[in-house]
Order: sequence, then structure tokens, then C-alpha cells
Amino acid sequence: MLNHPFDIPESKKIRLIINTDAKNEADDQFAIVHALLTPRFIVKGIIAAHFGERRTTASMQESYDEVAKLLELMNLTQEVPIFKGAEKAMPDERTPAMSEGAELIIREALSDDPKPLYVIFLGPITDLAAAYLQEPSIAGRLTAVWIGGGAWPNGEQEFNLSNDIDAANVIFRSEIPLWVIPRNVYSTIRVGIAELAVRVKPCGPVGAYLYRQLVDFNLRMGGNGPWPKGEMWSLGDSPAVSVLLDEHEYGYEMKPAPRITKDMRYVHDQKERLVRWYHFIDPRFTLEDMYAKLQLHYGS
Repeated sequence: MLNHPFDIPESKKIRLIINTDAKNEADDQFAIVHALLTPRFIVKGIIAAHFGERRTTASMQESYDEVAKLLELMNLTQEVPIFKGAEKAMPDERTPAMSEGAELIIREALSDDPKPLYVIFLGPITDLAAAYLQEPSIAGRLTAVWIGGGAWPNGEQEFNLSNDIDAANVIFRSEIPLWVIPRNVYSTIRVGIAELAVRVKPCGPVGAYLYRQLVDFNLRMGGNGPWPKGEMWSLGDSPAVSVLLDEHEYGYEMKPAPRITKDMRYVHDQKERLVRWYHFIDPRFTLEDMYAKLQLHYGS
């Protein structure tokens, strides 16, 4: 069990479920570790999410194994349970792809624990859509934070959304409080590989692993295309942690939830269902809080 180096008021703590396509690339791992090192969060479980079938037919299982590796490096294997999410996207907007992860969301949402429940989605939003279709009464009993979708107002190609457009449409038309951190915002959490070598790599086995797996992925994905860029990365999943530490009150607006087409464009056909749409995340706050917690727990 982690011994946090400082205390916070019990009344400020929240329940948290992390839903992550952890083996998709190299940034989920940073957000997961950041969340686990945060004393405000009572982590009720981590759900392994799929990330499509472009590179593998076992993406959910690969995410599960990656989460297990992180927990082992942090000596938290016995403390934080892992749950399997859906193996692939929903077949349509009516049929829930039920899983251990969806069942966890339902169970925690319907529990009598008075602490507020938040679920962060670092990949597709499949498991929340399944939970909602199976048990619509969860809508008023949790808040979802999603790293996904394209820039307002038109939309664009975006990886997390592409892996389950039907699920996104289910949640956008639901009554679940939803905070959206779209591609044009999450991509601003830029880091240099040199910065990670100085601030993350020295922080124990988990810091060394975070650094090494990002460098290795950067090399594997190299080529003639625009991404990766060679000497930088975007820790695009970390804003999901950041907004639960501070909501960035002036960093969002309430927007009517769009309907999403198959080519990931937004159709604005209603004005009643509002979601929180972020236009700014503070990179300094987000990254420095992670660096500080790594240093406090694992620094020399």
C-alpha cells in the first residue's frame, strides 16, 4: 500500500474508476501512475479497454497485461483490482457489450457510498455505454471524464472516438454528466523526451519503465509520417487526472451534445442535453503535479 507523503481532508476524497486502453501507445501509463499516486483518489478499480483491431486482435487483453505490469512495478497488485472491459466496440447503439468493467461501473454507481464517483476514460467509451444501456439508473450517480473526440464545432478524425462511435453517441444522448477533453486540447500536454529523462526516469522502477516504454514506442512508430515527431510526445491522457484535481473553472464551456457521424463529424441537432466541453488544460499544473508525486514516492 502507498504511504502518501501528505494528507488531504477526508471530505475532499472521491471514488475513481480508471478505464484505459493502456497498451495502445505510451501515454496511458503516465496517467494511470499519476492517478494511483494521488491521495484524493480512492481507486475502486482499473478497467482494461480495447483499442480496435488495427494492430492486434487482442487489444483488451494487452491493455489488461499492461495495467498488471504497472501495478507490479508499484507494488500495488494486491491493492488495486483490474477488470476486463469489452473486447471490441458495440455492434450498434442499442446492444450493450457487457463486461466485468461495465458491471463494476454499475456496482459502484449504485452503491450507498456517499463519496462522489468519477470514471475516467482514456480510450473508447464502450464500457460506460454498455453499463448505461444495461442499467440507465446510473446516469445521475457518476460523472464521466472522456479523453476523446475532435475539435468543436465540426469534429475530426480522432483515435479514441474511432474505436466506438456508437458508444459515444449513446453517452452523448444520455443524462450522464460528461466532461469532454477533445483532441485539440489533450494534445497540448507536450513533453520532450529529454524532460522525461530528467524528471521521470530516475524515479524508481516505475519511473524507469514509464520512460523506457515511451522511448521504445517512439522508435517503433517512427517513419516518414508526421507522428511521432522524434523528440517529443503528448501525454494526452493526463488531463483526465488534472481536471479531477482542479476543474479548470475557466477552461470549459457547457455545449449541446452533438450527434457523431461515421466519419466523426458533429451534427448539432439539439440544445437540451449539455456536456462540459474543455478548451484549455493547464500543462504546467498537470505535468508538475505528476513529476512531484513521482519524486515524493520514488525519488532519492
